[in-house]
Amino acid sequence: MNNQTQAFARKTIKDGLAQLPDNWQTMFKKMYSSENLDADINDVVNLVPENKLDWAMQQVERSLKKQDNQTQ
Repeated sequence: MNNQTQAFARKTIKDGLAQLPDNWQTMFKKMYSSENLDADINDVVNLVPENKLDWAMQQVERSLKKQDNQTQ
């Protein structure tokens, strides 16, 4: 994944997480930064390894859809 694609993925993840409640952001932190749950969510996203960005983006996308279904 080139730098431009990584930047796009990280921005997409951050934008998606910003739309989710704190408890969902905490779950993301547990998956990607379990040793520092107090870290800023944007810092956690910045540290997601390149090889996990696609999966993280898919997780956030599914979470947003799930949240939309719960609010309808």
